[in-house]
Formats: sequence, C-alpha cells, structure tokens
Amino acid sequence: MEAPTANSPVKIILGSSSIARRDILAKMGYEFTVASADIDEKSIRKEQPEELVMALAEAKADAIIAKLRAENNQEKDAEVILVAADTVVVYEGAIREKPSNEEEARQFLKGYSGSHAATVSSVLVTNLKTGFRKVDFDRVEIYFREIHDEVIEKLIEEGHVLRVAGGLIIEHHLVLPYVKKVVGTTDSVMGLPKALTERLMKEALAL
Repeated sequence: MEAPTANSPVKIILGSSSIARRDILAKMGYEFTVASADIDEKSIRKEQPEELVMALAEAKADAIIAKLRAENNQEKDAEVILVAADTVVVYEGAIREKPSNEEEARQFLKGYSGSHAATVSSVLVTNLKTGFRKVDFDRVEIYFREIHDEVIEKLIEEGHVLRVAGGLIIEHHLVLPYVKKVVGTTDSVMGLPKALTERLMKEALAL
C-alpha cells in the first residue's frame, strides 16, 4: 500500500508542536493535524542518546493516544497514523537537550565553534487502527568552522536557539555559513528525518 498522500483517506496526526517538523511533513506532501504531548521529558532518562530519543517518542505517543481515547474523537473504522519524534544533540559524548537558559545556550554554541557535534533523531509511527507500532532513529554528524562571538550573541538575542535541542539550528541563515560539513540530512537535524518517516509510515500501512 502506498504511503498516504494529501488525497488519501488515511488520517495523519503529527505528535509534535515543533514548527520545523510541521514544515518538513507538509513539504513531504501530507495533510495532517497536530497534537502535542504534555509530558515531563526530564523524568525520562537513558544513558545512550538513541535509547533516550526512542523512549521519549514512545512516551509522547502514549500520552497523545491516551488523550485521543479520553476525548473519544476518533472514528472507529478510520485508519489513523500517529507520528511522534524526538531529537537530541551529542557533543563530546554528552547528551544535550533544549538549553535551560541563555548562558547554557551560549556555552553550547561556543562549544560547536571549530568542532563537531551529532544529532540523534527518533521517529515512532503508530497505526491506531491495527495497533502497528515501530520506532527507529537516525544520526547525523555536523562539522563547524569557527563561529564568531557576535554571531552567537545575535542567536541568543533572537531566542530561537533556546527552544531547540542543543541550541542547534544549522539551517539558520546566521549559522549556515559556519557549517563545514554535514554527514547525513538537514531534515534529520531539524527533527524529522524524511526517509525514516516515509519508511515507517509505509510499514504501518502495509498490514
């Protein structure tokens, strides 16, 4: 079975409030609604970044499914695909989530200067009708040139870096000139790897 398109009867729910993930899924040609999970992400801890992002995606999906069932607003016969995701940055072996304040964001960005980091992004797809559920992850390596302090301060002042994992937005016009090399895809760094999402959605509809 083909993955759902804009004209498909299959309903898609993106379980994320991330604007970047919304943009990516829309550019992939899908129509979808958005639901966000109200969970305490800090209460879920894993030593390995791959395990952490997959556990967080699971928790987000569980919370959204529970909310949908409580609201009882899903048609019983409708095929509904829920897409949940999570992303962290890995720098010198340490897991970085969203900066807790401006100073931490500043430290994160200065660390990337002339160095490298990785992003690990999970995607979990659930077919609410069949019960199919599968999660996987994608890793991207990013290498940076020296980032000028004034650029870092502009990013802090703007504020967007405070709302993303590791304070890292490689597609930002201020950051892009300092990105030397990306081993992987930008969409994965932004939080929703397209190829992985497509594969899991097709698997969810193949039953």
